[in-house]
Amino acid sequence: MTLLEVCVDDGAGLASAIAGGADRIELCSALEMGGLTPGPGLIAEAAQAPIPVRAMVRPRPGDFVVSNQDMAIMLGDISAIRAAGLSGVVLGASLPDGRLDVINLARLVEAAGPLHKTLHRAIDLVPDMAEAVEQAVALGFDTILTSGRADTAMAGLDEIALAHAVASGRITIMAGAGVNADNAATILDRVRLGALHGSCSAPAQADSAAAARLGFDSPLRKATSAEKVAAMKAAMRAAS
Repeated sequence: MTLLEVCVDDGAGLASAIAGGADRIELCSALEMGGLTPGPGLIAEAAQAPIPVRAMVRPRPGDFVVSNQDMAIMLGDISAIRAAGLSGVVLGASLPDGRLDVINLARLVEAAGPLHKTLHRAIDLVPDMAEAVEQAVALGFDTILTSGRADTAMAGLDEIALAHAVASGRITIMAGAGVNADNAATILDRVRLGALHGSCSAPAQADSAAAARLGFDSPLRKATSAEKVAAMKAAMRAAS
């Protein structure tokens, strides 16, 4: 059956995703910024999870064009993730024109060694999806997370289907961005993917009015819902 990966950015989200029946976790910080590298405490907590966890390696928000300083930080983060015992990493690097930065990606993949490796949505910036899939296979990734070069996976279904066809079983294509219980079956009816990715979240309630007033709480912050995880899992099961 299609694997369900849920992205989380705190301990409560980790627990909710597991309780709801997620098959795998993408561990991040600051999901409202698209997901950044999680801190060491959260990584240590996730290392105790009963399901596989892949940690995001993204040192800053914004584009995926990496500087020498970014690379040094990413290589250090990969080393820490390996030492913590997580199952994998989530990586990406782009050239200024959107093509994959295969030179720096090769360095990151080498540093990750035996860890499982997901190529994240940096692939959605590429001018040629088929070329990028071939590059990802050659680099040694086992999974590609993509919205099909569109704002949402539903809007990018044709490109997701193209990626899946080019992959031809050599790498798992995982649809993400706006994927939920309401559209999971539609996506899987269009293309029988090996994995779907979702946040399964709802807007988080501010814990402190004073903190919100002073700008310490993000209005875009969300909280993982075990019920939404379970609903998406059920929708995927029904579509299988």
